[in-house]
Amino acid sequence: MAPTLYDEKPEPGDLIEIFRGSYQHWAIYVGDGYVIHLAPPSEMAGAAGTALMSVLSDKAIVKKEELWEVVGTDKYVINNLLDKKYEPRPIKVILREAQRLVGQELPYCVFRGNCEHFVTELRYGTAESRQVRKAAEVGLGVAVAGLIGVGAVALAAALFGSGKKEKKETQ
Repeated sequence: MAPTLYDEKPEPGDLIEIFRGSYQHWAIYVGDGYVIHLAPPSEMAGAAGTALMSVLSDKAIVKKEELWEVVGTDKYVINNLLDKKYEPRPIKVILREAQRLVGQELPYCVFRGNCEHFVTELRYGTAESRQVRKAAEVGLGVAVAGLIGVGAVALAAALFGSGKKEKKETQ
């Protein structure tokens, strides 16, 4: 796990992962104690209970707020998660792009355009969401397990069910 912000001071351009219980909120550190993040209009700073509103919202606002206001009492870490996969863009480019977007309302989609997509696009020039990928993998696993389960029941019914019918016919 990456160091917490209590252990290490973030540098401009660092990605901040905030643990909100069932999901993670993401922001990008821009210096002087501030972050820029993508949040549904209904989200209050540090509000952990807004996951449902995030899912239901199709628009979000780019906000610049103090790190401590966004984090609230939640746990958080510096997590430049894709540094081994992509080279981070120059800090000046990241900060210019992030500042330019503040106050704008953007399309929001949990699966294609969430807060993690937003910050990875700023840092790497590529929008990715690890939590969406994980959710998709879990969902696919559940679906496959469900299909296997249904297939096993159908197979068992075909094998064992037909035996009962044959016994009745032979008696």
